[in-house]
Amino acid sequence: MAPRIVKGDVMAHRTPVIMLLCLGLVGYAQEKPKIKHAPPSDTDPTSGVEMYHTYCAVCHGLDGKGNGPAAMALKQALPDLTLLSKKNGGEFPLFRVMNIIQGDADIPAHGSRDMPMWGDVFRSLRRDEAMVKLRVHNLAQYIESLQEK
Repeated sequence: MAPRIVKGDVMAHRTPVIMLLCLGLVGYAQEKPKIKHAPPSDTDPTSGVEMYHTYCAVCHGLDGKGNGPAAMALKQALPDLTLLSKKNGGEFPLFRVMNIIQGDADIPAHGSRDMPMWGDVFRSLRRDEAMVKLRVHNLAQYIESLQEK
């Protein structure tokens, strides 16, 4: 007499296989992407929006909410840049933001400092301190324009 396959038996054997496949896919999907470092491209130092899109949006997102494509690869969740004024009593912390961009502020949440010190990056583009300050200021002003009203 030939063995008879019962529907419940087939399902009982498929379930562990399906579960293993799902666990494998979940593990694969949760693997953190790796950040590939590339040399900085030159941008217009007078355009905060161009600099933000070129240097910042990959991590902070185009909208500044911390949801850029590289954000998942970082150790810490990124701050929502649109809430900086709100978290500072309604006033945009311009000089603090400029110090963070330049790399002068100590940010414990950054740990090993995932965010590049843009002052150094801007100096590598052109060794002109006035141009570095212009870039940092215009980038900070653009971030100010992203603030929630």
